[in-house]
Amino acid sequence: MPSVLVVEDKDSLRSMLEEMLRGEGWTVLGLANGTEAVNRLRSGEAVDVVLTDWRLPGADGLAVLEAARATDPTLPVVVMTAFGSIETAVEAMKKGAEDFITKPVDPDLLRLLVARAIERRKKGRESLLFAEAPSRQMPQIVGESAALRAVQAEAERVAATDATVLLEGESGTGKELFARAIHLLSARRDRAFVAINCAAIPDTLLESELFGHERGAFTGAASRRLGKFELAEGGTVFLDEVGELTAATQGKLLRVLQERSFHRVGGTASIEVDVRILAASNRPLDRLVAQGAFREDLFYRVRVFPIRIPALRERPEDIDPLVDWFLVHLPRELKKKPAELAPEARARLHTYDWPGNVRELRNCLERAIILSEDGRIDERHLRLQAESAATPLPAGATLEEVRERAARSAERVWLARALDRARGDRTEAAAALSLTPRKLEAKLREHGLDES
Repeated sequence: MPSVLVVEDKDSLRSMLEEMLRGEGWTVLGLANGTEAVNRLRSGEAVDVVLTDWRLPGADGLAVLEAARATDPTLPVVVMTAFGSIETAVEAMKKGAEDFITKPVDPDLLRLLVARAIERRKKGRESLLFAEAPSRQMPQIVGESAALRAVQAEAERVAATDATVLLEGESGTGKELFARAIHLLSARRDRAFVAINCAAIPDTLLESELFGHERGAFTGAASRRLGKFELAEGGTVFLDEVGELTAATQGKLLRVLQERSFHRVGGTASIEVDVRILAASNRPLDRLVAQGAFREDLFYRVRVFPIRIPALRERPEDIDPLVDWFLVHLPRELKKKPAELAPEARARLHTYDWPGNVRELRNCLERAIILSEDGRIDERHLRLQAESAATPLPAGATLEEVRERAARSAERVWLARALDRARGDRTEAAAALSLTPRKLEAKLREHGLDES
């Protein structure tokens, strides 16, 4: 519900304004002193519009306006005055006032000005999210396997609720696609969907990115900044790689889930928020709990409705539909000729383990389309490194040969996952696998992963 701060020293007028604005369904806070209004704004008072007299006891309307602009440049201020000179109006507008109205106040005009300010405030917040706003079109989830259909059914069932969902699965399986689908199938579909990759933002900035900060909260914080949770009001927040959150940020997230409120970094005011939280992790959160890296109470709050998305190797019947879909859409994106896949190339795609899942399949075909000159994709264009499953075992293979093939295939997948979890840091991946860096490099060359 939008909130309005009314600053007016005359009790009768302030009471009339409060009653009139509450009648519009807005939350109203009335103050009689400019100094108190300045202090409230600087402390992080959560309001959507400031309606202030120009002449006030203590700090004047200009000070209130400057305090509002300093703490939150997007906060609109409407100025009232009985001294409606052009000079006063020009000064207020130059300092950043949203609008100007003279006394005696016309109730209909004031309602219009405040409603317009609230709408501009809303649009201003939405513009901050414009670069990351998703298409309203339902994401294309391609596949025919029973495993994928089961996941789609679960997503459709939970979408109609406000339950917190944890999407589990390896990197590249399409967790964000399912998160967007859940949002677009929900009652929140017309509000913001904000996706945050918790692993991609430095620990020192993540808390501010999520919850915002107050002016002066840290070096460089020249003004108040709204976090993603405030900007997503009424919508959905998708926390990808939620297992990467620091202990402090986990505590704040727990409070959002329990109390639907939080504090900005450096602030004392409690900010109430109405958002739905979807989370994803390619690392089992229960293991992180056992290791002391993830809060157990947060684990149970996040994992209200878990959905596991199967790896591509677990649903090989989806490879052909995915390939056909990519062959139609990727050439258009790349401005290339329509692509055709040679039979031997298609067969090769079925013998590969796809440790990077659907994302790796897409990258493989995108690369092949670029490399092919006439639109015909041969096996050589795929550039898949030689690996254990490249050729089928003969019918008379021994059990030992089967074991060796399976062990080699599993080793390759595990190496690829370790690199993915370490985000390409080979020193970190080597430590996680209890290998020396030199041994890891040898293993990567052996499995054709040395260019990863």
